[in-house]
Amino acid sequence: MSDENPTVPLPDPRAQWALSTDAAASGTRTEKPRKRRWPWLVAVLAVVLLAVGAWFAGEYIARGIVERTIREQVTTQLALPADQPIDIDLPGQVLPQLIAGRFDQLTLSSQNVPFGQLTGDVVVHASDVPIRGDDPIGSASASVTLDQSQLQALLATVEDFPAATVALAEPDVDISMDLKLFALTVPVGVGLTPSASAGQLVLTPRTLMLNGAEISAEALVDQFGAIARTVVRDWEVCIAQYLPAGLELSAVTVSGDTIVADFAIDGAIIHDEALQQNGTCPAS
Repeated sequence: MSDENPTVPLPDPRAQWALSTDAAASGTRTEKPRKRRWPWLVAVLAVVLLAVGAWFAGEYIARGIVERTIREQVTTQLALPADQPIDIDLPGQVLPQLIAGRFDQLTLSSQNVPFGQLTGDVVVHASDVPIRGDDPIGSASASVTLDQSQLQALLATVEDFPAATVALAEPDVDISMDLKLFALTVPVGVGLTPSASAGQLVLTPRTLMLNGAEISAEALVDQFGAIARTVVRDWEVCIAQYLPAGLELSAVTVSGDTIVADFAIDGAIIHDEALQQNGTCPAS
């Protein structure tokens, strides 16, 4: 070898071994790079959020379809005007109830619903309502609210009833009638208590006012004889012809300036066409 190109000596293997040994002896460790797991957590969270969003989107769409279908069915079955506003309250999530095949609770309400020539505000409550099959509704009830003018229109259909004098004074329906005895005409005020009997509205005299003073039915009959029977009498009002046959009047009360009629609903009405048709009144 020449001096111009000196030979570089090879590293001594023992020196490398000694270096490694010294590093190990000094307690120094070479750490492996840690795997970053947070991208996986973000991905899982994104999937969950997408699933939740899809659920709520499906719930929104399903609720819209259900409410539209119910509204169309009610309008058709009850022969209501196409533009009759109907509010629908369906509590809870719709999709699970659709899967189960039954609605837990359902409330329908509408104002100024026409019943032939009459109108009134209607609220219907139903529970355990089947979506498919021929099963009946678990339970259902309805209430119809009439104001004074609407009640007058109803009572105007009753023969000899002084509907024009009707006034609502909780808890009674007040009317005024004239007793005619020869040339004498005596106005009598009557407070009628409403009730339900055999599916009919019954108005029963509770108070009688003569010349501004309260008088008993017996005293009125004693004073005016048989003619007083035109005042001291029950008035039966059939309303079956205005409502589906599947509804039966169960209670009537005067509340403030309205009269509220409660009805029990036959659960088979959702499938039985005969129950969906208006009822009939007994022959007089």
